[in-house]
Amino acid sequence: METSIIIGVIVFVLVLAFISIYNGIILMTNKVNEAFSTMDVYLKKRYNLIPNLIQTVKEYMSHEKEILQSLVNARTLATQSTNSENIISSNNEISIGLQKVLLMVEAYPNLKASTNFLELQKELNQIEEDITNARKYYNGSVREYNNYISIFPNLIVADILNKKEKMYFRIEVLERENQEVKF
Repeated sequence: METSIIIGVIVFVLVLAFISIYNGIILMTNKVNEAFSTMDVYLKKRYNLIPNLIQTVKEYMSHEKEILQSLVNARTLATQSTNSENIISSNNEISIGLQKVLLMVEAYPNLKASTNFLELQKELNQIEEDITNARKYYNGSVREYNNYISIFPNLIVADILNKKEKMYFRIEVLERENQEVKF
């Protein structure tokens, strides 16, 4: 009789622990999803700005069609992706492409002085700042989630539920490097 009570208490405690860890994983997953959705809002604003930017610079930068086309391709991939890893990857390409375009603008004084371009550049700078802040929040949420599912006994429950680590939104190596402007 006492053995069955002890076994019952142990099973009850294990079930409560499982439920608690499961709920924690769900809360962390929701936080990561919320952080990604917040960042996605700013990414969509940037996607919407890219056609205007390309239209404005295309008139001046006819020799740079390859870079502009790669920017358009990355934007298309990002807007059509539903997988967060593909979205992150294509947005890294967008960041690099935008950086190259803005560096090339230095070679075109008329474009640099264009009111339309200056307004787009101001708007892009604000969006990039918002994306940076949202990226920090997202990466913080991912770190908390990854830490949570990696510690014992949470990793056992995470493994049972087939929960994997989330991917950070990292800056690509090319984005970290100073880009050389060629005239």
